[in-house]
Amino acid sequence: MNAAFTSWQAFFAMGGYAFYVWLAVAVTLLSLLGLVGHTLWQRKRLLKEIGRRQARERRIRHAQQSKQQSAASREKAL
Repeated sequence: MNAAFTSWQAFFAMGGYAFYVWLAVAVTLLSLLGLVGHTLWQRKRLLKEIGRRQARERRIRHAQQSKQQSAASREKAL
């Protein structure tokens, strides 16, 4: 098996196409990092929204139970 490049300098030069090759590598890595960052941001936002909805549902349930308890206590008083 023969090495494709004779030295590290030749590897980084990429046979005269270094600018295009490394630009493509950089754009690809930046795109992937952006995708990972966006996914993490969306996950955080989604979990926050789920927490808000659960808290709202708990408040609604608690209010309904309070109404039922007060109605039951009024009936007992009569």
